[in-house]
Amino acid sequence: MNRPHISPSPIPQPIRSDGMGNVDRGPRDVMRDLENPDMLVPPMTDHGTVPNLKFSFSDTHMQLNHGGWSRGVSIRELPIAKTLAAVNMSLTPGGVRELHWHQEAEWSYMLLGSARITAVDQDGRNFIADVGPGDLWYFPPGIPHSIQGLEEGCEFLLVFDDGSFSDLGTLGLSDWFAHTPKDVLSANFGVSMDAFADISPKQKYIYQDKIPGPIATQQVPSPNGQVPLSFTHKLLAQPPLRTPGGCVRIVDSSNFPISKTIAAALVEVEPGGMRELHWHPNQDEWQYYLAGQGLMTVFAANGVARTFDYRAGDVGYVPFAFGHYIQNTGTESLWFLEMFKSDRFQDVSLNQWLALTPQELVSSNLNAGPEFLRTLRKEKWPVVKYPGFSYYPRP
Repeated sequence: MNRPHISPSPIPQPIRSDGMGNVDRGPRDVMRDLENPDMLVPPMTDHGTVPNLKFSFSDTHMQLNHGGWSRGVSIRELPIAKTLAAVNMSLTPGGVRELHWHQEAEWSYMLLGSARITAVDQDGRNFIADVGPGDLWYFPPGIPHSIQGLEEGCEFLLVFDDGSFSDLGTLGLSDWFAHTPKDVLSANFGVSMDAFADISPKQKYIYQDKIPGPIATQQVPSPNGQVPLSFTHKLLAQPPLRTPGGCVRIVDSSNFPISKTIAAALVEVEPGGMRELHWHPNQDEWQYYLAGQGLMTVFAANGVARTFDYRAGDVGYVPFAFGHYIQNTGTESLWFLEMFKSDRFQDVSLNQWLALTPQELVSSNLNAGPEFLRTLRKEKWPVVKYPGFSYYPRP
């Protein structure tokens, strides 16, 4: 591409190739500038006051426990992100995220390792499953559940359908017991108060336990049967939609029926490829970057646009209906999740829209010639790559 960028240098400077800018001689974080070249030297097409649409999990508070850790991104860290919040959590082998429930729905993507999850619904139907990398789970609001690391431990992303969510404010079993009089517990369960002599005096949240045995040894038969809709989905086993430049796997209530409030797409953008110019007509987009590095420019109307750089561990956000694209700026595949507070994934392709609009109208709107009109595609390609017209890393 011909878009001007920061010139290669051990110490990048906010000077664009058109001569705008000046050397920064003051206090600065050079490593941060190296990670954010399109914020240090914005493209000439950037303009206006788009709010911050990026936050890194590396900049969050880490909650450490025996048995694992957690850290979260909500509107406290990223104020624009009002629809969804997330928690990145790790459990040791045998580490337990205690029996608990939420006012919000919980959607999860397994990053590493394996875990065992359990749940019981409002009709007394139970569920138990082991999950590994690329697997999802979804628990509707109010459904009690647990998570435990297996032999190699695990790490996962939890997504909640409320941007103000805090995992430390969930409803936990140990916390409830600790704040219920023992005579009430005795009356409720029909045992002496001595049975509760050793209960935890506070919420356990995450704690260390032994590695559970095979799943068959932990299954509890319920007289009411198992839950009618599975709480899990194997996303990586789902055939992807492949196009030149990468692939997309879409998951929503159409193929994961229990997931009523969160839809998602797992996107791979190969080197030189890009997530095409598009927007979403139903909800804000919450992103989590899994691997690689890329840039995103968001168009917010009225001549306003801003570019951000992302890498693994970053959260991105796009307000409802804002146009945007994502380019791979690295030498390896860029992987990220697109998340929506919705039961269905929806996007509008700029290319497809123009291809299905009367060509005379498109030409007069853009003053575009026949070469451009001939390239328009009636089929949607979520990821694109054209030889000779692709972005490649800076030298």
